[in-house]
Amino acid sequence: MKLYIKYMVSNRCKTAVKEILLSLQLHPGIVDLGEVEVKESLSARQRSELKTKLLKGGFDLVEDKRAVLIEKIKNTVVQMVHHSNEGIKVNFSHFLSEKLHYDYTYLSNLFSEMQGTTIEQYLIAHKIERIKELITYGELNISEIAWKMHYSSVSHLSNQFKKVTGESPSHYKHQHVHHRDPLEEI
Repeated sequence: MKLYIKYMVSNRCKTAVKEILLSLQLHPGIVDLGEVEVKESLSARQRSELKTKLLKGGFDLVEDKRAVLIEKIKNTVVQMVHHSNEGIKVNFSHFLSEKLHYDYTYLSNLFSEMQGTTIEQYLIAHKIERIKELITYGELNISEIAWKMHYSSVSHLSNQFKKVTGESPSHYKHQHVHHRDPLEEI
C-alpha cells in the first residue's frame, strides 16, 4: 500500500518516518521523499495511530488526491534542488509534466489554487535557500554556485537572489548570522 506523507524533505525525514512505521509494526518497503510503500493494508485504527505519530514527528499523512499531487510536485522540486547534482536537460515544466504524467497547465493551476503561489515561485524559493546553504558552507564561490544551480550567469543568480532576499549574495556571505528558512516552511 502506498502512503503519501507531507514534510519529508531530507534523508533524516525518511529515517524518522521509517522508524515511526516500524514502531507500529508496519513493514516499509520503499521509503522516498513524500512516499512510502508498506506491505500491509492499514485498518482505520492503524491509519489513525500512524497519523497521530506522524504529526508528533512533524509530518502529516496526505489522503486527498489533489493534496497528494501537490506533495509530489513539492517533493520533485526538493529532490531536484537539494538532493541532485545533475541538472535537468529540458525545461522544468516539461520535466515535471513527464515525471508526474499530467499536463503542466493542470499542475500549475492546481498548485497555485492550493498553495497560493506558483510552481515557479516555489522552485525559485528553494533554489535561493540552496544558494544560501552553499554560500554558508563557503566551499564554492558565486560563479561555481551559479553553475551548480544551473543559472545562465552569475548576474542572473545575483539578480534573483537580491529580488527574493533583498540583498546580494556577497552581502549575505559577509554577514555574521545567516538566516535560512527550514525546507518544510518554504
